Amino acid sequence: MSNPSWTQVIKTADGEQPELKRALGPGLLLLFIVGDILGTGIYALTGQVAAEVGGAAWLPFILAFAVATVTALSYLELVTKYPQAAGAALYTHKAFGIHFFTFIVCFIVMMSGITSAATASRAFAVNLTVGFALPADNTVTLLIAVAFIVLIMLVNLRGVTESVWLNVVLTLVELSGLLLVIMIGLWAIAGGNADLSRVVAFETPEDKGLVLAVSTATSLAFFAMVGFEDSVNMAEETKNPTKIFPRIMLTGLGITAVVYVLVSICVVALVPIGKLAGSETPLVDAVQAAAPDFPIADLLPFISMFAVANTALINMMMASRLLYGMSKQRVLPSFLSKVQPKRRTPWAAIVFTSALAVGLIVYVSLDPEGSVVALLGGTTSLLLLAVFAVVNVTVLVLRRKPVDHKHFRTARPLPIIGAISCLYLVFPWTSGRPVGQYGIALVLLAIGVVLWAIARAFTPRRNDRDAPPRVDADAPAPRDR
Repeated sequence: MSNPSWTQVIKTADGEQPELKRALGPGLLLLFIVGDILGTGIYALTGQVAAEVGGAAWLPFILAFAVATVTALSYLELVTKYPQAAGAALYTHKAFGIHFFTFIVCFIVMMSGITSAATASRAFAVNLTVGFALPADNTVTLLIAVAFIVLIMLVNLRGVTESVWLNVVLTLVELSGLLLVIMIGLWAIAGGNADLSRVVAFETPEDKGLVLAVSTATSLAFFAMVGFEDSVNMAEETKNPTKIFPRIMLTGLGITAVVYVLVSICVVALVPIGKLAGSETPLVDAVQAAAPDFPIADLLPFISMFAVANTALINMMMASRLLYGMSKQRVLPSFLSKVQPKRRTPWAAIVFTSALAVGLIVYVSLDPEGSVVALLGGTTSLLLLAVFAVVNVTVLVLRRKPVDHKHFRTARPLPIIGAISCLYLVFPWTSGRPVGQYGIALVLLAIGVVLWAIARAFTPRRNDRDAPPRVDADAPAPRDR
């Protein structure tokens, strides 16, 4: 089997098309970045963050923002240096040229999409039970989450493609829910109906010191900050990306960080930590505590459902298209590249990734006392932090390969700080992550290695002179989450 072209693997998901239209200006790019970061993390994980550090839940979000910003600067250097819709896999291959390592990075990115979608499905199910006042039963929630993944699969099979303007609408809906929490929270605080003393109270678990508890909370909060890296896949559709990307990406990160910190402060001030720590719908609890008779409190679960549904759909589309692209390039077994003739969608990859998501949901739901959202969300951040550490190192390696145009350059110490901080939040003895997250990540990685070995064993060698295969499946630009 010949070595794959990893630029082609990424672009396979979008087929052989003319050069992409550069339609994104600063405004649309900003909305895209903000909308991609907002989503399941803040809507579902605020309670679990508070369980680690108490009322100072805002601190992990600030630390996660700092780590994300340093890594974003590395992405900015790479995307302005190589303005292509490829992401971490392309950068890794340009830096190291080791095909198996590039495959692992690409597969981890794909799996992070599946774990993110699984997290969103659980959050969707919990908010649906609250919105329709259904019994808070683990089995009912599990069935709803599985049904939601199946629904996403059916939509994906039908051939839905992403629209920038649809993303604008979804962003405004997601943002409206968070602004609603902030406004009602500030109104309650101004009226003396909240306890601001909780905001500065550190309450850590008995088995953890302050530093370890903050590290654990930050590794969870980081899940809420991911999404900024997806924007690099829009480089070929952005007007003058070298000029506008740095300013817009950092602005988007800053906006979401401010929103997240304000939301976490309001939620902690409104809901007692004991109740908040065990909640999978922390924002709903906060609005109900601040304004129990306010009709909009009944609407927030549905806004939350809409926000996390968008996260799940985008990530499952990304995961299936990346799997399809790797199969089409003979990196993975060929059966995963089968296309439905009428709809022209990669049905085998869609079914396979959906089955993995269902398996994850069922597995983590077997423990009724465990926090499903925290476990799956934490696994997503674990996978992406590992990729981000590689990206930060990649920046330094590619400094030895100059290009013939001007591009953004981050300060040399920052990628080193970014790599160290990402690894700090990955290792179990520094991050305080539960063992379950590493177990899930290793199983998913093992699946990838097995599929790689099957492809190597049963795929005939391809003549290097053969032209790349034509791809006809419709798909959105692949994403890094």
